[in-house]
Parts: sequence; C-alpha cells; structure tokens
Amino acid sequence: MVFCQLPQNQIDAMTKLFTFVNQTNTNPCSWRGVTCNKGNTSITHLSLSGLGLSDSDLLVGFCQFDSLQSLDLSNNRFTSIPDGFIRDCGEINGLKLLNFSKNRLSGSLPAFQGFGGLQFLDFSSNFLGGNIGFQFDGLVGLRSLNLSFNQFNGSVPTHLGKSLVLEELQLSHIHFQGPIPEELMDYRNLTVLDLSVNQLSGVVTDRIGQLSKLETLLLSSNDLSGKIPESLSRIETLSRIGAYQNGFTGSVPLGISRYVKYLDLSYNRLSGLIPSDLLSSLNLESLDLSYNLLEGPIPMNISQSLIRLRLGSNLLNDSIRSVPDGQLLNLMYLELDNNSLSGEIPRELGSCKNLALLNLAQNKLSGPLPKELGNLPQLQVLKLQFNGLTGEIPDELLRLQNLSILNISRNSLTGSIPPAISSLHRLMIFDLRDNKLNGSIPNSIGSLKLLIELQVGSNHLSGKIPTMPISLQIALNLSSNFFNGSIPDTLIGLPALEVLDLSNNGFIGEIPNFLTTLASLTRLLLSNNHLSGTLPKFRQPFIHVNTDGNNITTPTPTLPKKRRSAAVTVVVAVVVAVVAVAVPAIGALKSESTSKALKLETISKGVRA
Repeated sequence: MVFCQLPQNQIDAMTKLFTFVNQTNTNPCSWRGVTCNKGNTSITHLSLSGLGLSDSDLLVGFCQFDSLQSLDLSNNRFTSIPDGFIRDCGEINGLKLLNFSKNRLSGSLPAFQGFGGLQFLDFSSNFLGGNIGFQFDGLVGLRSLNLSFNQFNGSVPTHLGKSLVLEELQLSHIHFQGPIPEELMDYRNLTVLDLSVNQLSGVVTDRIGQLSKLETLLLSSNDLSGKIPESLSRIETLSRIGAYQNGFTGSVPLGISRYVKYLDLSYNRLSGLIPSDLLSSLNLESLDLSYNLLEGPIPMNISQSLIRLRLGSNLLNDSIRSVPDGQLLNLMYLELDNNSLSGEIPRELGSCKNLALLNLAQNKLSGPLPKELGNLPQLQVLKLQFNGLTGEIPDELLRLQNLSILNISRNSLTGSIPPAISSLHRLMIFDLRDNKLNGSIPNSIGSLKLLIELQVGSNHLSGKIPTMPISLQIALNLSSNFFNGSIPDTLIGLPALEVLDLSNNGFIGEIPNFLTTLASLTRLLLSNNHLSGTLPKFRQPFIHVNTDGNNITTPTPTLPKKRRSAAVTVVVAVVVAVVAVAVPAIGALKSESTSKALKLETISKGVRA
C-alpha cells in the first residue's frame, strides 16, 4: 500500500479502518470523510458517520493522530468508550470537535481530562445514564455541548467549563429534575439553551434576562410554574421561545414578542387579556397561545409578517375583528377554535391568499358562510363545526381545489349538497352532519377518489344513495335522515370501509348479504329502521352489528365439536387521516431538538382531528 507521506502511526490506524470504509484506493487522504493537510502529511479531520463501526479498539487508534482537529463518529454502533481513548485523545490540543451522537453508548459519562482545545462535544441520542457532576469542568474552551436524548438523572449540570464560554447547551429529552439552576445564568455567552422534555419544576428566575446573547430558549414539556419572566422581553437577540406544556400562570408579559419570531406558550394556565401589542411586532412570524385561560377580544393590530396564529381553546369572546384587505397576505395558519367568539365570519378573510388552514370551530359564530372564502386558493383545511352558521353552502367554496378537509358539521345550514362538490378532487374528509340539509346526495360524490370519510348524518336528506368512492375508509355515516327502500347495492365495493352507519332511517326488507363482503367493516349500525329477516353471517368475528329497533332474527351460533385453540389474536387497524400542510416560508426555521410540532408542523400540531 502507498499512503503518501503519512506518519507510520497514522498509517497503522488507517490500515485497520481500511475494510470498514469500503475503499479501493490505498491513499486514505483521498477517502470520503478523510481530510489531510495540504502536503498530505497528516490527517486533520475524520468524518466516519454511518459506517456501522462498533470495534472500540479503533477508537484508541484515532488518538495517534496528533494533528486531528475534528472526529465525527456519529451514527455508528459503539457501546463504550475505552479509557485509552479519553487518556490519549485528551492530549491532542488541536482537537476541537468530538461527535459520538447516535451510537449505543451506555453507562456513565467519562471524566474529560485534558482536551484543552475541545469546543464542540456531542453525545446526543445514546443510552448514557447516571448523574452529571464535574465531568466537563476541565473543558476550558467548550462552546457547544449536546447531551439530548439520553437517560441521565438528577439535576441539570452546572459545571460546564470553568471559563464559562459555553454558547450552546442542549439537554432535551432526558430525565433531569428539580429547578433550573441559577448557576446557568452565569454563562453569559449562551445563544441556545434547550432544557425541553425533562421533569424540571419550580419558577424561571428573572435573572434569565441577563443572558443578553440568547437566541433560542426551549423550556417546553416540563413542570415549570409561576410567571413567565418579563426580563425575556429585554433580550434583543432572542428569536425563539418555546415554553409549551408547563404550568405557567399569570398574564402574557408585555413586550415579549418585541424581538422574537417564534413564540409558543401553549398548554399552560396563562390568563387575562392578550396584550394589545402582542400581535403587532414586525418580527413575529408564529404565535401559539392555544390551550390557556386567556379571555377578552383578539387584538386588532396584527403584523403583516405573521405566518401562523393559534389562539384556540381559550376563553376569548367578542367578535372576530375584520382587518384591511391584503394586511394578512402572509398568514398561512389561523386557529381560533374552541372559544366563545360571536358574530359573523369576516368576509375579509377571503383576502388572506396564502391561508392553508382556517379553524373557527366550536365558537358562537352566526350568519352565512361567506362566499369570499372561495377566494383562498391555497386552503387545505376548513373547520367551522359547532357554530350557529345558517344559509346554504355557497358555490364559491367549490373553487377550493386544494381542500383536503371540509368540516361544517353541527351548524344550521340549509339547502342541498351542491353537485359541483366533485370539483374538490383532493377532498379526504367531508363532514356535513347535524345540519338541516335536504335533497339527495349528488351522484358526483363517487368521483372523489381520495375521500376516506363522509359524514352526512342528522340532516333531512332523502332519495337514492349513489355509488360511493371506493376510497372510503374511516366512516360512511348516512344516519338520521329520510332514506328509505331497500339497502341499496350501491354500497357494494367498499373494501376499506370500517364504519357504516345507516341507523334512524326508513330502510325496509332484509339485510343484504353483500354487507358481509365488506372485509374491513368493524361497525355496522342499522338500528331504528324497518328491516326484517335474519341477520346474515359475517366473516369478521370482531364486527359489531346493531339492529335494535328492527324485526331482525339473530341466529344462534353453533359451537364446533373440537376447538384446537381458544386464543385468537385480532388486530383492527383504524386509519386516521393526516393532512400535511407544507409551509416553505417556515422551512428556514431552525428545528428544535425537542422536535415538537412546527407540529404540522403534518398539519402536526397544525391539524387536530
């Protein structure tokens, strides 16, 4: 083999690695992931991620490279780190980066002696445990530490380098308990502080405002309480605050959105009014205050930069104030559901041309469905259920070519289902139940090739039941209408359907045998009709059939003489429709290591069933 001008100790180490990297060239300086200096006399960077390495003896060999500046061993199968690695690599003063993330390391962390030049250390996504004490205290130059997704316990470590130069601290998805230590506030260079998804409790000290360089603060999914510190509003560099799923109380601090782009305080116990200036910040792009105890009106002054606004599940009242046409051109998500908002739906919402999700469900809205909503070409989810809307379904809504979910159930809508519903080619969930709709189901419904759920129960529909889309899967609900005659064979050919509800109608005759061929059926509801005869035998042993209020005879089951096995395992797959709303404008958002959801981000957190 010819190894250029590399020293013998580096040649020996790379020879052992030769079979793992699947290289035909004997010169390691030409291998992918290997970087040498200009004269190819020494190796300076090794990136050996995803090679399936597991032999710990290889690790000690890398420490022979006294010229090494970075060593990336992520996404391999190492289970332990030999003492020799810590001892020998600790003497490499030029080593700045060490990455052991996504391996199978277990046990306690080693104590890092030496490593005078180490700046970036990543042990995330392993199985490391125990308490963290002084293992990192000797790392005088440490700037970035990532221990997320491990099994440590005890309190949040505070000895993270005596020189206090740490800039990024990521400690999410662990099992840390107790309060956020005051000592962390001494690390004044911190730009990223991620303590999310732990078991932290207590209040957040107002001293956190002393972290004047902080850009990202993630405290979500803990047991933190008390007020959100007002000092956060004074950090001019702060771009992202994630503090959802805690027990914060009190009001939303004044000015907290002054500098931030992404603010998530959802799933807390915040109360009082929404500050009048909260939505007006020119920097603000995403705000989530859902699932709190906020009351009063929604502030009128809303920034043009806002992309996502979630205020659902609060105690908000008053009307939805209209905004000038074109002011919210960037708005993609608007969720005001589960409040006490009243009045009519503002027609000006039709000018929000980029709106992909509109959720005003479970309020006290009244009046007609604005035809202007048909001017939203990007709209994928429209949820207006549980309101007091009246009038007919406007034809303009049928121009929404990207619509996947249309839920206008539990209102007081009248008129018929428009035949032009077939123009909504991407419709997956169509829910019209509990209204006052009349007429028949249009034959065009069968052309909706992506439809997986159709709910038209509790209306005044009648006439012939058309052929249904073969794609129906979650449910077909025709209950509590005025359908009569025999159960039609237009319901044949729904192999994926799980729930069929024909109850509370006027169907007569026998239960047709073709219903037994619907192989995925788990619930068949036929109660309160005028059916007669004998219940046919269904092939599925797990199906629930309700024939109450009919004249149906159920045959007595005959037991076999011999039973080889009494244990039968049945798996019922219930498929939930998930609609992903892609938001390129938020794509530049730096992903949380807590991995929430920005959740729809399927509509993730963006769409709730």
